[in-house]
Amino acid sequence: MPKQLNPYHIAITNISGLGAKGLRQLMAVCESPEQLFTLSHAQLKEFFPRHPAIVSAIESKATLRQAEQEIPRMEKYGIDTLFFTEEDYPQRLNQPGCEDTPALLYRMGQCDLNPQHAVALVGARKCSDYGRTVTTQLIQEMNTDKPVIVSGLAYGIDTEAHTAALDNGMPTVAVLGHGLDTIYPHSNRPLAKRILDQGGALLTEYPLDTEIQPAYFPARNRIVAALADATVVVESAERGGGLITANIANGYNREVFAVPGRLDDPLSQGCNNLIANNKAIIIRNAGDLYFQMGWKSTINNTRHHEQQELFATLKADELQIANLLQEYREMTMDEMEKKSDLSLPKIASLLMEMELKGAIRCLPGKIYKLS
Repeated sequence: MPKQLNPYHIAITNISGLGAKGLRQLMAVCESPEQLFTLSHAQLKEFFPRHPAIVSAIESKATLRQAEQEIPRMEKYGIDTLFFTEEDYPQRLNQPGCEDTPALLYRMGQCDLNPQHAVALVGARKCSDYGRTVTTQLIQEMNTDKPVIVSGLAYGIDTEAHTAALDNGMPTVAVLGHGLDTIYPHSNRPLAKRILDQGGALLTEYPLDTEIQPAYFPARNRIVAALADATVVVESAERGGGLITANIANGYNREVFAVPGRLDDPLSQGCNNLIANNKAIIIRNAGDLYFQMGWKSTINNTRHHEQQELFATLKADELQIANLLQEYREMTMDEMEKKSDLSLPKIASLLMEMELKGAIRCLPGKIYKLS
């Protein structure tokens, strides 16, 4: 039975000036959007003392009437909504630090947005054959576990990621930078239909009839980043769009991976810079991703054996550090000092030796983790 659309969810998110952060805060003290539309003028002024336009918009109920008029059209398209207080809303978007994600999403298709694992693959629109090949190989290697593959339905790496997922019978979610009454780029209409036909989903924060604007596409990248546990940048120029998603994912405390490329290849400059600046983990195959994420899978056996061999070469004090990082995953030097019998100078010396051996990596903020 199709989900019944709630016009109040739509109306409250279409009120100009009431952003996602404000709405989330408001719902912490207001029982429901329905209640908001029943408040008196004095109560609304108390909620919004510096925003008379919001008070007027709620009192006029114009957005509510508009939402009620749009629902039959949404039902015709097969669109449902996901409000952030509902169980089927993607809960990764409700995690701490993601308060700027949309309070309401429009969805076409019934793909589970709260899967056990989800991986975003992004990159250059004008990608190379190397980028296409790597994207396909990574997804093929993940096929035994079938995580949800998230991307943005753009040209290039996005298209390759969705296509590879579908070819391997894996669920995929495309996040759009416009309403669901159109598909951009138009050449990806068959791909969008295939995503829906094979149990995937199209997702957006924008209502029907939203004009396509360039600024909306970088904005949708925050949804791509938040939906996934890990973001993989396959190819990117020095200022490529994939870097926007990577930076947002870092800000959301998500793991970021980057595929390395030739030093003289413009399409690899963005990825190489992410790795060099400790903003992304180098990824050679899906086993690297599974190992770093701590996901159990047959594909990471090789990486596990490599780590065991590396551990065998560590000295006793180094092994103490390695065991701490294995237990706590990420630690600062101060945290290591508290959890061990080693001094800070000794820890600093050990960390330098272990980094040279390739046993650990230093992340931004002088946070250390196993390689």
